[in-house]
Amino acid sequence: VYVTKGESKQRISDAILNSGIRAEKADWDEYRYYPTQFFEPYLTRRRANGFGLYGALGIGRREVDKMRAQHDRNFVFFDAPVGMIFTIDRRLNQGSWIDYGMFLQNIMVAARGRGLHTCPQAAFAPYHRQIRPVLDIPDEEIVVCGMALGYEDTSKPENAFRTDRVPLQEWVTFSE
Repeated sequence: VYVTKGESKQRISDAILNSGIRAEKADWDEYRYYPTQFFEPYLTRRRANGFGLYGALGIGRREVDKMRAQHDRNFVFFDAPVGMIFTIDRRLNQGSWIDYGMFLQNIMVAARGRGLHTCPQAAFAPYHRQIRPVLDIPDEEIVVCGMALGYEDTSKPENAFRTDRVPLQEWVTFSE
């Protein structure tokens, strides 16, 4: 885990934002976060979440420049004072990635216990080529994600947005 603030956090932001590489052209060559083709029910859920977030921000469906500007806020860690970059040894397999997800969630839960908020950010992963030299990340490590850490700004409309939850009956099978 690479914990950054101040100048080092700014260097990460600058490296990504000044690279000229748009999210849709970024390098997902280290690992695939998203499926090559979205399918139901995930396609509908993804669209609903995106339209809901942009709607909360007053961004219309055709305002692509505003959508991109909002997406770029990932790379300043949504103005949080601390930005973390998470890596994993590339020799580890799927089981270790599952463990890593639990590790990430434990950091998020621990932060809430201290009155802090977090935002896990997969958006950093395809920019590993820009991040790696800034933090001197060895080639043996894969950039998994970033995470913003700080206090929630309740004046920001995106922080009031909540995604819908699928009813329990749709994803749990009970057996006796």
